Amino acid sequence: MIRRITLIFLFIFICQSSFSQVTEKRKQYIKKYRVLAISEMQRSGIPASITLAQACLESNNGMSSLSRKSNNHFGIKCKSTWKGIKIYYDDDSENECFRKYHSVKDSYKDHSDFLRDNFRYASLFNLDINDYKGWAYGLKKAGYATNPSYANSLIRIIEKYQLYQYDQMISRRQLASLNNNSCVKTDALRNPYGTQKIILRNGLKSLVVKVGDSLSGLAKSFNLKVWQLQKYNDYSSDRVPVKNEILYIERKKRKAEKGQETYILGVGETMHYVSQMYGIKLSPLYRRNHIKKGTNPKEETIIYLRHKKPKR
Repeated sequence: MIRRITLIFLFIFICQSSFSQVTEKRKQYIKKYRVLAISEMQRSGIPASITLAQACLESNNGMSSLSRKSNNHFGIKCKSTWKGIKIYYDDDSENECFRKYHSVKDSYKDHSDFLRDNFRYASLFNLDINDYKGWAYGLKKAGYATNPSYANSLIRIIEKYQLYQYDQMISRRQLASLNNNSCVKTDALRNPYGTQKIILRNGLKSLVVKVGDSLSGLAKSFNLKVWQLQKYNDYSSDRVPVKNEILYIERKKRKAEKGQETYILGVGETMHYVSQMYGIKLSPLYRRNHIKKGTNPKEETIIYLRHKKPKR
């Protein structure tokens, strides 16, 4: 009997010790990468709490084989558009393709871009930056993870470690106090006009259209003319903005940012869709790909975003 009780207490002690070690590793991980998560929040509009919670969960606090071997802290798989280094790892199925990065910073940046540039997640960017629960449930609903408890797991991590504190607007001085060695740019991009959340795409100010938005209303909010918004977004005179569509409040560029060389058209996607996703003027995009203006190529066509499509 005494031996049995001793074994029970020993089992409890081992469990508590193991749990304590996990907690400490998670605290260390959060401390190490919180500045990076905040800088990505300022760049992309994704709450730092969500980024950190996902990274903790997906990378097992930086201890998973995938994160250690490939710097992939978010479990992002290759997808057809990935042109970088690949690594194969058993997940939902055997030998699945995952993205490999040169650094953890590259992983965090790609995670932000993955959510920001994917229309599946566009509606999340209309949520308040402090609505971490809305983001957590929205990610699960949009299919980021197959685990039915994914949203609740994120929320538990955020609340236990008070990650929501990092979602507040933060000054350079406050950021420096978190990491004295940091040289992160922290210009506030979140809701600078007080009316709509602003997200940088291709270095340009953009927003995600909400229900009830109109060109006239948005133009007034940003001290622009309707014709300017139409020109910036390659709109015809009778076109109206659609919910979850990306809209630019300054001129788009002639090419995508470095590292985004090509895009493979999906079902129902148009050249205008691509131009809005990557912040590229529509006319140069047509010319670069030797496509007649106003036409749309078929599914799985490779669209060149920075350089001219090679002629056969």
